[in-house]
Amino acid sequence: MIDALTVAVGAAALALAAWCGFAAYRDQPTKDWHFIGMAAVTVLVAVQLVIGVVLLTRGEKPDDGTGIFIAYLLGATAAVPAAGFMSLAERTRWGSVTVAAGAVVLAVLEVRLFDIWGGSGA
Repeated sequence: MIDALTVAVGAAALALAAWCGFAAYRDQPTKDWHFIGMAAVTVLVAVQLVIGVVLLTRGEKPDDGTGIFIAYLLGATAAVPAAGFMSLAERTRWGSVTVAAGAVVLAVLEVRLFDIWGGSGA
């Protein structure tokens, strides 16, 4: 995996979490600008998905197993869009909380993907 992309996705996810968390603090639902932010984070994760699949098809293997790597990669790809759709159903501050939580989950998944691929050096 590309370490810089993993860090970029994690940082973007945490920025989205802070932004939506601030909206929830201000008692605001998710707005159009939040969905643009979610789309930007999702594009980064989609790029990561493509790169991960390309690396696997070239024969490179993650340290902790291909199956678990693919599962985490798909989970990371679905985290923010799923939270975004759930926030559409909850048009209160709790929709913003949902997106913030989904973005934090994505950041944690990025750390785990880094470890699974072998980035921890262990």
